Amino acid sequence: MIDKHISKNGLRIVLEKIPAVRSVTIGIWVLTGSRNETVENNGISHFLEHMFFKGTKTRSPQDIAEAFDSIGGQINAFTSKEYTCFYAKVLDTHKDYALEILADMFFNSTFDEEEMEREKKVVYEEIKMYDDTPDDIVHDLLAKASYGEHPLGYPILGTEEHLKTFTPTLLREYISQRYRPDNVVVSIAGNVEESFINTVEGYFGKYESTAKDNHAIVKPTFIAESIERNKDTEQAHLCLGFNGLSQGDENIYSLVIMNNVLGGSMSSRLFQDIREKQGLAYSVFSYHSTFLDNGLLTIYAGTGKEQLPLLRDTVRTTLDILIKDGLSEKELRNSKEQLKGSLMLGLESTNSRMSRNGRNELLLKRHRTLDEVIREIDAVNHDSIKQVIKQVFDNSPSSALIAPAITN
Repeated sequence: MIDKHISKNGLRIVLEKIPAVRSVTIGIWVLTGSRNETVENNGISHFLEHMFFKGTKTRSPQDIAEAFDSIGGQINAFTSKEYTCFYAKVLDTHKDYALEILADMFFNSTFDEEEMEREKKVVYEEIKMYDDTPDDIVHDLLAKASYGEHPLGYPILGTEEHLKTFTPTLLREYISQRYRPDNVVVSIAGNVEESFINTVEGYFGKYESTAKDNHAIVKPTFIAESIERNKDTEQAHLCLGFNGLSQGDENIYSLVIMNNVLGGSMSSRLFQDIREKQGLAYSVFSYHSTFLDNGLLTIYAGTGKEQLPLLRDTVRTTLDILIKDGLSEKELRNSKEQLKGSLMLGLESTNSRMSRNGRNELLLKRHRTLDEVIREIDAVNHDSIKQVIKQVFDNSPSSALIAPAITN
């Protein structure tokens, strides 16, 4: 059972007690990511994530790291297109200590200018590392090809050019606009009593933000463009993108099940058709990304540049058969069981429970029990699968390609 509390300032706290474990995971979820940025400050959400670890009024960056090492705990953070999360996993006996440090980072980070300049160099290297990994960067190119100048097309890491402009004042202004209490969820899961909500309330229940966020959230238009980049690589890296479904769409499980059959596992059609039958690729898969008002189904494969035409033809043939025939009874049954299994196995850690509850509260503001989710999965049938296939694949895809230049 999930206990939920809404503070007077609008901040939400969700807690799931799991008595059978000895750990507690605490996550601070903020409804902001690269989607909430502008061309000028692209990358600021991710850079802020880094800077919250770079010292508070009473703790140095080393103090923060040593605090968790000394208790055998873990602390980390990540930034996505639509949210940022800071989290810590500790033994249940250290939950108060972990919460105090997270709150100290959240409210008392100094954003020291010298630390900022050092951390900019770290993020520069992160961007370079990402650029050196074509099978990663091609997905950013696909977002650009799918959404153009819309913020969903921006890279989460930003660019070196934009990072150079970031100042402590700019960071604090962005925090004031986006880190408002009504945009924040604190999610706790593990061996913890409901009374711990009062402890969280003591740290997070009183802060306010009077600043207004002037960056309007606009629903993107899927533009289906093609982007190609020449790069001295051993393989050609291809991504195709199709307009998908948004968070909370009633057909989301039909899409997840269909995608699982298409390219979500080793037994999927793309894996079997491209890797096993023809040996065209080592890595080939598909996945679906959901956003608040949109989604993107992506197909990825890497192959030698001379085999690229055959790879494209094979993907197209696989999709044509899926569109024409739908799923077999066996595929539908097996994919349902696979989805239910991965869902239940994925909730065996306090980290995954905290993440599920935090994301659901932040984006959907509702929580379904595992039994309710299972019933929704079981309700998927051939008609709902065909409806999703038609909706997703009826239009032309976007595409992104990174490949060696073709020389005569």
